[in-house]
Amino acid sequence: MSSSDDLAGGKKTSWPEVVGLTIKEAKEIILKDKPDADIVVVPVGSAMTEDLRPNRVRIFVGTVAKTPHVG
Repeated sequence: MSSSDDLAGGKKTSWPEVVGLTIKEAKEIILKDKPDADIVVVPVGSAMTEDLRPNRVRIFVGTVAKTPHVG
């Protein structure tokens, strides 16, 4: 059993394979494994609640993808 498996039944609880993908691609992969997932996109460093919700999956984002410019 890997670290991305739930100890109580082998259900996946993390998706390291989506690191570096677009949010859309990550959501598609996560939803294939966990169709009932409530996916929340969160900026890295944001304040969050610490309550556990078995169907919530947080995708952390924070990379600047394009050069900021005036205009």
